[in-house]
Amino acid sequence: MKSLVIEDERDTARYIRNGLTEAGHSVTCCDNGLDGLDRALNESWDLIIIDRLLPGGVDGLSIVGKLRDLGKRTPVLIVSALTSTDERVRGLRQGGDDYISKPFAFAELLARVEALLRRARPPQGEAQLRVADLTLDMRTLEVSRSAVPIVLQPRELRLLAYLMRNEGQVVTRTMLLEAVWDCHFDPQTNVIDVQISRLRSKVDRGFSPPLIHTIRGVGYLLGERPVPAAAAS
Repeated sequence: MKSLVIEDERDTARYIRNGLTEAGHSVTCCDNGLDGLDRALNESWDLIIIDRLLPGGVDGLSIVGKLRDLGKRTPVLIVSALTSTDERVRGLRQGGDDYISKPFAFAELLARVEALLRRARPPQGEAQLRVADLTLDMRTLEVSRSAVPIVLQPRELRLLAYLMRNEGQVVTRTMLLEAVWDCHFDPQTNVIDVQISRLRSKVDRGFSPPLIHTIRGVGYLLGERPVPAAAAS
């Protein structure tokens, strides 16, 4: 695995680099945002670990945002001393795939890295997901509906894949938190509703019939079958 670590604290960067190297990664480190941005955008990586607060005029979230704006789906783990729920949610909304607070045990960081890489790797034998005229190619991560390409961010892709694998079944917010966010607590925000709304605007807007349904008080369902008006929106 080829990993980029963008971290200005030398001891922390060394700690991460040494641990990942022992785990079989080839690790490159950058100690400022400007260099980190250049390496992140112009080279191919299996994983990026990035600090929120960086010198060099470019912070961690700006780098993540630019990656996602360019359609790069590289898994990103944000590392930060900013530990509040609002800051974690902000990092995830910007396009981070996971968020770990300083100080951390390397065992936890490695477990999160392994989870990110597993989610980025399509299951064997699962080449394509299809629901009605919606398709998701698990090899290329290309999405289309009625042959019209749809560009999704990495978390939107994971969310769509989970919904498609559970076609016709109601999935709860707890299920989505655990499967898509790898989160085993309720952050008590509307992060899931916001992400579903963004996904629906790309997958359903301009197409018929709508495929993503909200089951009030329960969760969400992806499928063609009609949902009772009293339960769905």
